[in-house]
Amino acid sequence: MLTDAKCRTAKPQATPYKLPDGQGLYLEVKPNGVKAWRYRFKLADRESTFAVGNYGAAPAGETLEAAQARRDGGTFTLAEARDERAKARGLVKQGTNPAAARQLERTKQSQANAITFEAVACEWLALKDWTEDTKARRLDMLKRVVFPKIGALPVGQVTSAHVLDVLKTSEKDNGPAVAVEARRAMSGVFDLAVSTLRAATDPVYPVRKALPKNKTQHKRALTAEEIGQLLRDMDAHPVRHETLAAFRLMWFTLARPSEVIEAEWSELDLDAALWRIPAERMKLRKEHTIPLPTQAVALLRALQGVTGHQVHLFPGRDNRAKPMSGGTFRQAFMTIGWAGRYSPHATRTTGSTRLNEMGYPSDWIERQLAHAEPNAVRRAYNHAEYLSDRAKMMQAWADHLDRLKHGADVLEFRRTA
Repeated sequence: MLTDAKCRTAKPQATPYKLPDGQGLYLEVKPNGVKAWRYRFKLADRESTFAVGNYGAAPAGETLEAAQARRDGGTFTLAEARDERAKARGLVKQGTNPAAARQLERTKQSQANAITFEAVACEWLALKDWTEDTKARRLDMLKRVVFPKIGALPVGQVTSAHVLDVLKTSEKDNGPAVAVEARRAMSGVFDLAVSTLRAATDPVYPVRKALPKNKTQHKRALTAEEIGQLLRDMDAHPVRHETLAAFRLMWFTLARPSEVIEAEWSELDLDAALWRIPAERMKLRKEHTIPLPTQAVALLRALQGVTGHQVHLFPGRDNRAKPMSGGTFRQAFMTIGWAGRYSPHATRTTGSTRLNEMGYPSDWIERQLAHAEPNAVRRAYNHAEYLSDRAKMMQAWADHLDRLKHGADVLEFRRTA
């Protein structure tokens, strides 16, 4: 049997020679000084040789991590070569060629390394039944917050420590709401990876409570006076015409901001004063019909002369084939000094609050807002759209907004019909 000293001091000769260790393992010393471990075995009555790796002594004080890196690089001490021989012998006894087994393992590892977190994340997004605007916002967050840290890593090698680093950094640099969004997105990606056998576990789960709970700050409903002031401020400041039109349509209909900015001309029937939003653009994936008050119809007929030849009512400034950006409203509110005081979604909160105060039935209001019926029995049996009732309600609402904008007495307004 060989000793480490004999391996270390073996000198090259003019031709290769072997130093046997037993049980098929030997050290081949080549003329160029390379010392290579070989394992000779017989499988199916045929002799073969398995290249274990090269010989190399372990440096003094070598750590476990350094030793593993050395072995990964193909260098083995005498003791390590014997361990590899034992593994190879075990495979031969099972009828497996160790060289073929190693090639298969390398192929699997190569494929695993090619499946990055970013690749699976893009696949996860493509599978989601979300609007394109929602997908774009989520992808933008991933590109800014998550991909720079773990996007290039094989999805199966991302650890909880990696995830925690993403969460802490995003909370510090982007705020708690973004950190929560990143956590949910990463967990969704790993759920897909686990279910398709590309990762063993979800590393988000152990650190899911590492950050304090994010308390969503919903914007309160505006008072009547504030509504009037906001409408006047939007009219008075030099915001883009199409932005102002989208803002007004949002208030006249109480549609979601995304539903407004992505609206297409094909969805409108101005003669019937109706706006039919297809299911794929709705949050609950159900077609929603919105009655248009006369103010909205007049606004849209005027807008037709400007953007009627486009697909969208409110095309983007740079790319007219796409709708305006979701950040357009936020920029406008910064311009007029309402940033932090009002958000687009507060329009719906305000409309719901004020319409309830006016005495309109909650069923009409909830249907106008396209909210899901919380009561399962009513949800199953109540298919009424209340369309004619909602048309009267929204006309009264639009008239009320006009009065508020012009500074009329707003202390008392109740349903009159």
